[in-house]
Amino acid sequence: MTAPRTSMINGFDVSRLASMPEHERKLIERRQALLGPSYRLFYEEPLHLVRGEGVWLYDHAGKAYLDAYNNVPCIGHCHPRVVEAIAEQAAVLNTHTRYLDEALLNYSERLLATFPDELSRVMYTCTGSEAVDLALRIACFVTGGTGIIITENAYHGVTRAAAEISPSLGENMPLGQHVLTIPAPDSYRGDGEDVGAAMARDVRAAIAFFRRRNIRPAAFIADSIFSTDGIFAEPAGFLKETLDAVHEAGAVYIADEVQPGFGRLGDGMWGFARQGIVPDIAVMGKPMGNGMPIAAAVMKPELQEEFGQKIRYFNTFGANHVSIAAASAVLSVIEEYRLIANAKLSGDALMAGMRTMQESDERIGDVRGAGLFVALEFVRDGETRTPDAALATNVVNEMRRRGVLISASGPHANVLKIRPPLPFSRDDAGHFLDVLSGVLADIPFRSPS
Repeated sequence: MTAPRTSMINGFDVSRLASMPEHERKLIERRQALLGPSYRLFYEEPLHLVRGEGVWLYDHAGKAYLDAYNNVPCIGHCHPRVVEAIAEQAAVLNTHTRYLDEALLNYSERLLATFPDELSRVMYTCTGSEAVDLALRIACFVTGGTGIIITENAYHGVTRAAAEISPSLGENMPLGQHVLTIPAPDSYRGDGEDVGAAMARDVRAAIAFFRRRNIRPAAFIADSIFSTDGIFAEPAGFLKETLDAVHEAGAVYIADEVQPGFGRLGDGMWGFARQGIVPDIAVMGKPMGNGMPIAAAVMKPELQEEFGQKIRYFNTFGANHVSIAAASAVLSVIEEYRLIANAKLSGDALMAGMRTMQESDERIGDVRGAGLFVALEFVRDGETRTPDAALATNVVNEMRRRGVLISASGPHANVLKIRPPLPFSRDDAGHFLDVLSGVLADIPFRSPS
């Protein structure tokens, strides 16, 4: 097994700046001077995008790119219903939640209706990172604990608290002192082991580690599709025993729905529902407003009641009128256009096509996912399952050159991460598969040695 990487997956290498065309080079130089090195760009040849519509993005030269990666515009880029809702509300009123507002309450009722009855309170933020931060605050407050359990290559956000539980940010971002990692539920490399039982065992071991050191467990948090760990969805229901282990310890289960939520997995609105569980808190991010700054934490009322009675909470821009209008439009579009059902149909078509490719291409070790969240894992050798990050990087960048946008995932950067907007159709899936097939045909096989 190769060592995990520390650089950003699919990141532009600034040492290649001199080789870039003049237009892009000047933009990158200005960006470096103004924004600094923390801001990273995608692809060997960064994109200069100027327009989006539906599942398509367009660069400054007018070239079209099929977007099979961006989950934030979950109902498609620049959806007219969202654009109209934003413009109309911005022309009327935009302020905060310390005034009475019926639109906020109407949206909250609609949002909560998509959750199990046990989850009946919502608190708003601007970003998924803030929602994760808030969920951790609540979990630590109600349990009196500080111990947090995460998976080994998780990503949960960029606030300090969220970054401290995001090992995928790299070794230079230290984890919190009371944070423990456990292996992701890797069904491909599990050698037949029950991934649910294995994960629950690892959670219980982490809890025992905390207790031996007089650290009270506060929370287990997981992205419900394990997107940065390599995308793991099967078998449905494998998280039930983990939920039991968390509750046995008196800790809180936090479902991170920023990426899998809003119907992306094609089986209900929320990723955790596919697992047959009810978390204590679910967090969501900017897909709820199709990119507008709105996010939330939905939770069991007893948790919010205890926290809310003793700790005042306010977020100036969280649930502002314009963002609520956008979020309301998003819910309407998902429901009216049956985008959850579409996610399943299009996602099934994607996976079926890639599994057909797998039959004749030994470099494809595994195809997995749910709905419009699909992974294709490249390996150098099918028997040893040695990750092939170089091939994944090559495929991602060659597809970008041919007008299809994806990225990569996993601790070894060898997993294609395919996560298009929800209106992605079966025709779009067919185009995607044609391009992928052509790219793989043009990349020569190499010896596994």
